[in-house]
Amino acid sequence: MNINLDSDLVSTEWLNTHIKASNLVILDATINKVIDTASVRIPKARFFDIKQKFSDVAAPFPNTLPSVEQFQKETRAIGINTNSAIVVYDDKGIYSCARAWWLFKVFGFNNVAVLDGGLPDWQNNGFMIETYKSDDFLEGDFEAELYSELMTDFDGVNDFSEDKNALILDARSETRFKCQVDEPRAGLRRGTIPNSNNLPYTALLNGNKMKSIEELSKIFNNLVKDKTKIVFSCGSGITACILALGATLCNINNLIVYDGSWTEYGSLT
Repeated sequence: MNINLDSDLVSTEWLNTHIKASNLVILDATINKVIDTASVRIPKARFFDIKQKFSDVAAPFPNTLPSVEQFQKETRAIGINTNSAIVVYDDKGIYSCARAWWLFKVFGFNNVAVLDGGLPDWQNNGFMIETYKSDDFLEGDFEAELYSELMTDFDGVNDFSEDKNALILDARSETRFKCQVDEPRAGLRRGTIPNSNNLPYTALLNGNKMKSIEELSKIFNNLVKDKTKIVFSCGSGITACILALGATLCNINNLIVYDGSWTEYGSLT
């Protein structure tokens, strides 16, 4: 039986109920995960390697958007088909999985959802886990198409910074946004994008799960108001996607992620 996802966020209970769906693909998007026989996963999960396979590793900044050709090649290699239903998680709850979810949107794949609470919530509920083993996948047939309006770059974010209809939201912590602490990346200066506002990604979470739609709507409605374009930034393009997820759940449109985020902006200015 095939399934279609009607939400961008699914619960671990939902996944456990539907885990045998024939077109379901579960992706583990944990960053910097060492895959060996001691690593645990949700049954049949496939590793989505953000840092290597799904980033342009030749780019000067980390986590840079891959090309259409690279994304299509790597998704097919892990068995992604046009009719797949994808649920993506990570080992923190909601962190890097949102970046994987957004990448699929950018490349034209919408039957994808984030697992609320991720691996921690899955384990807390006592659902089955297994250790990683070598897997062979039938090559998928997914055809990627770039929706470039969902991402912006250095020049674009400067334009948005001067656009009265745009709102730039920075997902970094308040202390980083206010330049009260050093950036974690060595050599990167403190600072903020002009005319940006701070919305730490942690403000959208209750523990390792997303807050309710009602709570998220209050947060975003207080910030968005009459703005028609919402741009998300962070340190290197990962947690900005958590803000994009929260806004999507609130049915806010015209969402854009600044791919290079502060790592690029702080380096180039």
